[in-house]
Amino acid sequence: MSQQVDNIQPSYPLFRTDEYKDNLANKRALYEERHPQEQIDEVFQWTTTQEYQELNFSREAITINPAKACQPLGAVLCALGFEKTMPYVHGSQGCVAYFRTYFNRHFKEPVSCVSDSMTEDAAVFGGQKNMFAGLENAKALYKPDIIAVSTTCMAEVIGDDLNAFINNAKKEGHVDQDFPVPFAHTPSFVGSHTTGWDNMFEGMARYFTLNHMEGKAPGQNGKINFVPGFETYLGNYRIIHRMMKEMGVGYTLLSDPTEVLDTPADGTFRMYSGGTTMDEIKDAPNAITTVLLQPWQLEKTKKFAESTWKHEVPKLNIPMGLEWTDEFLMKISELSGKAIPESLEKERGRYVDMITDSHVWLHGKKFALYGDADFALGMTKMLLEFGAEVSDVLVNHANKRWKKACEAILAESPYGQNATVHIGRDLWHFRSLMFTNKPDFMIGNSYGKFIQRDTFYKGEEFEVPLIRIGFPIFDRHHLHRMTTLGYEGGMYVLTTLVNAVLEQLDKETKGMGTTDYNYDLIR
Repeated sequence: MSQQVDNIQPSYPLFRTDEYKDNLANKRALYEERHPQEQIDEVFQWTTTQEYQELNFSREAITINPAKACQPLGAVLCALGFEKTMPYVHGSQGCVAYFRTYFNRHFKEPVSCVSDSMTEDAAVFGGQKNMFAGLENAKALYKPDIIAVSTTCMAEVIGDDLNAFINNAKKEGHVDQDFPVPFAHTPSFVGSHTTGWDNMFEGMARYFTLNHMEGKAPGQNGKINFVPGFETYLGNYRIIHRMMKEMGVGYTLLSDPTEVLDTPADGTFRMYSGGTTMDEIKDAPNAITTVLLQPWQLEKTKKFAESTWKHEVPKLNIPMGLEWTDEFLMKISELSGKAIPESLEKERGRYVDMITDSHVWLHGKKFALYGDADFALGMTKMLLEFGAEVSDVLVNHANKRWKKACEAILAESPYGQNATVHIGRDLWHFRSLMFTNKPDFMIGNSYGKFIQRDTFYKGEEFEVPLIRIGFPIFDRHHLHRMTTLGYEGGMYVLTTLVNAVLEQLDKETKGMGTTDYNYDLIR
């Protein structure tokens, strides 16, 4: 079964050649102890019924594909947003390999992150020795200016104390006393990746400002702080930069990993590139206030900014869609005293024009979506503004207050009257909904492709196409460079949605002489 040099094929269509089909058939017949296909199909069909959905939604003892990741993943992303900072995971090597791989597959970039490789002995005796060696080696080998430490399940289960371990490492000379080692406890078995980001940012802010508040006061530097939260669309960092520069607003984006996660291919490897500087995080308390771009996912950050920095954090929603971007820019104008420039007014007008052009194709279409709390809320708001109907919104790691807020937004629109909001549910719950409450499309990350495949297996008329917006996107390229915030983000989302609708319409009407009465050149 060797390949020929002059005809190298990828796995598809290579595995569809006769020799591979025969090999796979023999493997199935001789070794798999497979159930009969009729029984498999019978069980599959049952899992698409209302009866199964009711059983599925009553389960308590298991989670199947949770639609979230673990805390340290978020902590790593937060740390990557600070200049010359090495994310350091106190835990096993396998965990950090998972985090790096997860980001590699989404950003298509190398991601630097180290671990102190705790093993069985550390699980019994604690991981302090691992941290001593790990901090010393990380500093010597990779020469960071900051090492940002987070934890995994193993370290949390045995109760390792990061503050004590780091202080002891400094006392024994493994790292200098004044070398910055901010930290956050990020147990993987509670919360999610968004919680981990929030915890790590609070750890950074605490380390650099908590004991250095003397002489600092809100408004001294005339700037506005922006905290992005767990944000994986690099265009969203860039849109904040652009809008603030066009407004002439002094600002600091606290955690900005765009440069290190989008480095050019010019022959130079950049372990560190860009990011919020140490001076900027130290100066953050002197800002006019701190604006949270993902307010539902930054509870610790909000509490710290209000209690320690004495900032009056404005009550804003994520700036997605028309109304919430308007509110965001008007609040920034109010805080800074800067007028909203003509360039942004024109951009808004173009966005409104795009909605006017496209809303007729989205009107009456049903969308179900899943993702993180702020993203799902913003996407729900945008769909309603476009005149699309929302059938189901699922966020595994949102709380009851978020659920009420989402339901209130849906209740305000005629297009949200038949929607249901689900919290604490996973993608196997979502799969059931795609059969029993079939929408026209689902919006979410790459994991939804398996749900789409299942709906198609039931029959082409049952297929629910996936529109990939969210995190992670593993099976498409370069979507992470796009934008979902502001008017520009609205334009991208609208373009993505309406063209998915038109693509599906072409698919359904391309039958020669059968359905092509609506296979139109002009849409």
